[in-house]
Amino acid sequence: MSSEIKEIMAQQPNNGYMLIFRGTDWYKGLSPEEMQQVADHWMGWFKGLSDQGKVVAGNPLEPKGKIVSGKGGRMIADGPFVESKETIGGYFLLKVESLEEAVAIAQACPGLPYGIRVEVRPIAGECPMVHQVRAAADLALAQ
Repeated sequence: MSSEIKEIMAQQPNNGYMLIFRGTDWYKGLSPEEMQQVADHWMGWFKGLSDQGKVVAGNPLEPKGKIVSGKGGRMIADGPFVESKETIGGYFLLKVESLEEAVAIAQACPGLPYGIRVEVRPIAGECPMVHQVRAAADLALAQ
């Protein structure tokens, strides 16, 4: 990420953070009882965060969907087709005060011992490209 984009994002108000859970084969090798224990722990974690007002939304994602690409969205393919360790399995939308707090929440993810990876991303208030276009337009008007 360029320093200019980092600066733009730093100027944005805190719009929350997204936890993106990567990996969909965490349960392989676990007994049904162990899978249920992990699922119960995960739901308890979510409920605790929800009760504290720190999670706004969260859901698992279905393993299959469609990939739309190309000019005008003409290309539609089944997908995603990535290694299961990279597949996005779900997300949480957090409303917390800092990246550090969001990371601390991610570090408590019950799926980490089973190979789940958690990506923590700040939610921008505005697309950095829109900000750049607006700034260029303002500069052109000022000249």
